[in-house]
Amino acid sequence: MSTVSEVDNVKKPSGESGRAPESFVGPNKKLAYRSWITFSLFVAATVISSVAIFLPLKTEAIGIAAIVSMVMLIFLRLPVAVAMIVPSMAAMYSMRGPKVVETIFATVPYDEVASWTLSVLPMFILMGLFLWKSGLTESLYGAGRQWLGWLPGGLAAGTNLAGAGLGAVSGSTTGTVYALARIGVPEMLKAGYSKHLAVGAVLVASLPGQLIPPSILMVLYAGIAEVPVGKQLMAGIGPGLLVMVMFTIMIVVFAKFGKGIDPSAADPSSIVKTSWRGRFDSLVKIWPVPLIVFIITYGMFSGLFTATEAGAVAALASMVVLLIWKRKGGAWAAVSEASLGAVATVGAIFMLLVGVAILSRMMTLTGISNGFADLVADMNLGRVQFLLMMMVVYLFLGAFMDSLAMMVLTVPILIPTLAALDISMLWYGAFVVFMCELAVISPPVGILSMIVHSLVKDPKVNLGTPISLKDVFVAAGWFLPMAVIVILILIFFPEIATFLPDRGAG
Repeated sequence: MSTVSEVDNVKKPSGESGRAPESFVGPNKKLAYRSWITFSLFVAATVISSVAIFLPLKTEAIGIAAIVSMVMLIFLRLPVAVAMIVPSMAAMYSMRGPKVVETIFATVPYDEVASWTLSVLPMFILMGLFLWKSGLTESLYGAGRQWLGWLPGGLAAGTNLAGAGLGAVSGSTTGTVYALARIGVPEMLKAGYSKHLAVGAVLVASLPGQLIPPSILMVLYAGIAEVPVGKQLMAGIGPGLLVMVMFTIMIVVFAKFGKGIDPSAADPSSIVKTSWRGRFDSLVKIWPVPLIVFIITYGMFSGLFTATEAGAVAALASMVVLLIWKRKGGAWAAVSEASLGAVATVGAIFMLLVGVAILSRMMTLTGISNGFADLVADMNLGRVQFLLMMMVVYLFLGAFMDSLAMMVLTVPILIPTLAALDISMLWYGAFVVFMCELAVISPPVGILSMIVHSLVKDPKVNLGTPISLKDVFVAAGWFLPMAVIVILILIFFPEIATFLPDRGAG
């Protein structure tokens, strides 16, 4: 599910909606699975696990059956919230009868969403949609090109910088990648870049944007893990900047020393020519983005704003930007569309959080959460070994789920284990957001890689250069080693994430 529901004139791919990955969908956008055998196996697994919930089994076995049923329902294209609620309620009904079901339905929906902590969420979503409607996409890419175009691989590095800005303001990985693929890939191919560098730069461009405030995924994690939103947002700043810098360095090194990757590295006369006036002119067009990020970050760090107040100020400032940018026509229509989109998105996210709460209660009641913590304790895994194991788990889950689905499935189970291993919940928020975003681009079935492949098949994007699915996965593979290095740096130097929240007032 996308954290921002709208990308202009784009139908959301299924991977971004918390449903089955697009690789299962037929060529004519019909809901047809690749084979009836695969479909039948999913249905059979759903039926068997659902029946097992009502059998006289141990509570742990009932909980496992409910989780299997939930995963199968997600594969069968049910919304994640429904897929979590139905098996979880069935499991609790099986164990405790109808009274517990009535109590949960009467209390959980209100208790989970009527929260001051989550009141920042509508503000951030509204801010993102206002800025998106103002048309900052091309301006951000242009600014990145102006400032970094002189470097080897400068267009790719500029794409990475633009992705950080777009990801921060839109909250949508798919929306960011769609915009950058349409704009950036043709520009890089036209400049003679390797198709692998062009595609890879677009794939990883949104990774830092999901960490740097205002990050909706970080807010959602804070709601799931029940940690302060302001501190969680600040915990993403260091890792987000680290990701952006490390990938930019990698792009420059590849372009400089890789044969045929960037012709300008061998022919300096072909490097993009920019002037200081052009650079500063490009900043004039994008000033709302750094200003709003600064207001949110400084306001929370200094204690001037709570997270919700910072979100409200950012949303108001974004609306003013939209009205100014669209003053020649369509301003209030854009405000109306953004507001309606925000209401729809917030409703869907709140429904998802209700599902997470019900799932968490089911896992507590069945003993799965504590059982998993005991299992990890029995395995004698240390902090580093456990986190390396979770890296593999998230990369595997990324073959089937989007970022939000992975987060809501794993975090409630892991909370007791993280406490036992003395892993900071704030640090783990940055870790899980980055891993979930990385997982959806990773071979062999990364959902986002499939989406990018569908985009680069357009002749207007590939400019006649054939780009196969194998090329897309090779491009993702180029960047995976650096992503692993970033993760290892975060694991061994957790202060990168915890430094600011430990010292801030947020």
